[in-house]
Amino acid sequence: AHGLTIEEIAAALRVRRATVSGWESGKTEPRPPERDAYARLLEGLAKLYPAPVNASVQDEDTAVPETFTRPAAPAPEARSLRTGKTSEAAAMNAAEDARSRPVSVPPPATALRPARTTTGTGTSRRPGANKAAPAGTPAQDRGHHFANGPLAVVDVDTDGHVLAYCTGGLVLDVPAKSLPSLVGWTLAEGRLGQPKLSGPGKDADPLLVLTEAALERYGLPVTLTDEERLAGRIPENHKVVKQLTRADWKLTKRGLGPWARIYRPATGSERACVQLCIPSWNALDSRHWGNAAQLPPADLARVLGIYASRVMTPRGSTAVTGLELMTALHPPTRASEPGADGKRHSEHNPGSLGKDPVDCAPCEAPDGHPLLKDLPRFHVRGPGEKLFEEAYDWARPMTDAECTLRHLVGLDVNMAFAAGANGLVVGLGAPTLVKAPVFDPKLPGSWLVDLSHVDLSRVKVGKEWVELDGDLLPSPFTPKGERPEGPGWYATPTVAYAVELGYEVRPMEAWVRYDNGRYLDGWYNRLRDAYLATMADLGVHADMEPTDFLAAMDGCKERDPQLAIVVSAIKATV
Repeated sequence: AHGLTIEEIAAALRVRRATVSGWESGKTEPRPPERDAYARLLEGLAKLYPAPVNASVQDEDTAVPETFTRPAAPAPEARSLRTGKTSEAAAMNAAEDARSRPVSVPPPATALRPARTTTGTGTSRRPGANKAAPAGTPAQDRGHHFANGPLAVVDVDTDGHVLAYCTGGLVLDVPAKSLPSLVGWTLAEGRLGQPKLSGPGKDADPLLVLTEAALERYGLPVTLTDEERLAGRIPENHKVVKQLTRADWKLTKRGLGPWARIYRPATGSERACVQLCIPSWNALDSRHWGNAAQLPPADLARVLGIYASRVMTPRGSTAVTGLELMTALHPPTRASEPGADGKRHSEHNPGSLGKDPVDCAPCEAPDGHPLLKDLPRFHVRGPGEKLFEEAYDWARPMTDAECTLRHLVGLDVNMAFAAGANGLVVGLGAPTLVKAPVFDPKLPGSWLVDLSHVDLSRVKVGKEWVELDGDLLPSPFTPKGERPEGPGWYATPTVAYAVELGYEVRPMEAWVRYDNGRYLDGWYNRLRDAYLATMADLGVHADMEPTDFLAAMDGCKERDPQLAIVVSAIKATV
């Protein structure tokens, strides 16, 4: 025929190539307004290439389904879910890349195979669409291994059907009758997961978010008892834990709790692991995730999906995910070059923290650390024995003059921490003790030095000394803002700040790390990009003029409360 390519069709319909490919493969169904334009295209193709008059049966691969040959109509309503209605988020995600606009369709060139509907043990569909290709279709026919996204919210509708709400509005029918079979289905047919963030790294395991209805279906409690909540897991003799054991699935040391990991030992490079997130067990801390735990399944899939695509698939609390992000960007090991026998082996990945633990410096050790075993019992370490580098906890009343000012300056503490990590050189190996060292601001470590002489009422700005009201400012060298009274342990950036203010420093000793690097750069860049992209979706752009920026910030979280949740979670990941 005319030889139209998928790229040409995508350009004509103003959608992505992957979108058209999904229609053609039967994985997804087109939605308005693209559905109407696609229908007109198929109708034109059918007129150009009609079936032979004597053809009793039209070839299935070139048939134009009734969905597209009749006049365009609104999408049929989705099957009623447990919440009583279909969430708007599913439709919003499905049409995320589409806009209501006239579409200019070029003259059709070849007959296209439209999306077909089939049945199977596990099927995929989108709210308002017919069922699509079965989840059991061989991988080579279904596209990418993670075609259904990084995660799914598993719920049960009013008819008793188990549904998996994926990102992009995709909904899968889940045939699993037990938790072990749900894990097996996820790995065999779910096509869930996320590609690795770094070359030597590993793909992210699929995440299943279980709603209260799903917990009941699979024999798990909807809420934890006080004892279980304190333990962070349900008992090992619980019937569902026994089911997993009988099916040869294992749990990590955390057990079956709010963020459980269910796995089998890896065979070669193939991992068999699924992570669970259970919101009703307080997996999603409301301080960081807002009301995400109460969202309908499709909305929750949208929130977690955006976070996963911009940060990474959640691995626990936002703090845990932040640490896991560092490791995902700098895996501890990598494959070596082939040896004389042609085989590779695991070796240290330069720029990472490695896989072997190293001791910290004594001044950096928290109370109770084995390095401190020789200290007297109940001994309280002071600044000369312990590194007190913590977040500020300082405040003072505003002066009368300050109260008359028109504007206040606010700092986003979380993202300020992230910005501080950008370009920071951190230690990657064990510390080395140095006596009477010369301070080097480029050498990470801990320094024993007296900073009590630093006077905040007279500091150096550039090349000039300026006078300030020191009583209005906290000391930057103690967590409470009090002026230091003698020698203490300080991290390299803190001592460097004293030098920047114009004061000489003479360390008495130091624990420094000669193996170092800018380990946090990639971590910062990913969180910064995630934050800026999500704020841009809320209408707040980094390059705005101050007046426009303030106007955009006013009420931005009300424009899309779900994106506001993502912003909060990103900031909490710092």
